[in-house]
Parts: sequence; structure tokens; C-alpha cells
Amino acid sequence: MHEKIINPKIDIYPATQDYVHALEISNVKRTLFVSGTMGLDKNGIAPKEIDQQLDLVWANLRKILAKADMTTSNIVRVTSYLTKLEFAERNQNARLKALGERRVPTTAIIVQTLNPEWLIEIEIIAVS
Repeated sequence: MHEKIINPKIDIYPATQDYVHALEISNVKRTLFVSGTMGLDKNGIAPKEIDQQLDLVWANLRKILAKADMTTSNIVRVTSYLTKLEFAERNQNARLKALGERRVPTTAIIVQTLNPEWLIEIEIIAVS
């Protein structure tokens, strides 16, 4: 797998340090599309606090990736669905913690979730 970051610098707003505008991937053998994943425990219960849900959602994503013989280093796209704008910075920090130095295209959207107890939902695309 080969990766090339695409961050134009002329006549476009700059990408910030926490993401890239685009990521070109070539020589891919497998692509994994992960459904929106919530910060639920193994019993399907959502903690009341956003930070706990963020910890769980990334733990759940790591488990899904592991089952596909992948890690967070295989993630090439992240879309976060937040129920409140005030969760944006915490979501960003959790993503940066989960991905380490890796920067990928990312989008955060404010939505109403199917269950009001679900404060965050994240979907990813991973490749190897």
C-alpha cells in the first residue's frame, strides 16, 4: 500500500495540523468499510459522558479492525457524528490520541442520533 497526502496550498484554505485535505491510496489489497460505531459497552449500554463514549467507540473500532487483521494505522477516512457542537474538540482529541501521528481526511457532523443516549457515532474506512 502506498499513501500520498494531497494538501493544495494555493487558492484553498489550509488544512490544520489535525487532518489532511485528501489521502491518495494505491496498491491496496483490501478495503474495510466500517458501519457507524457507537460508544457502547459490551452490553450495548452508553455511558452518560462523552469522554467515556469516545473511549469506548475507539476501543470498539480497534476490536473491529483487529478482527480484520488491521489496526488504526490502516484507517484512511474518519467521519464523526456528534449530537452537540461542544463535543467537537473532545472528538478531535480522541481521534488524535487514537491515530497517533497519522493524519487522514476527516469530517465531523452535528446530528440527531437514533437513540438520545448515543452522543457520538464514528464510521471509518480502512485499507491494507
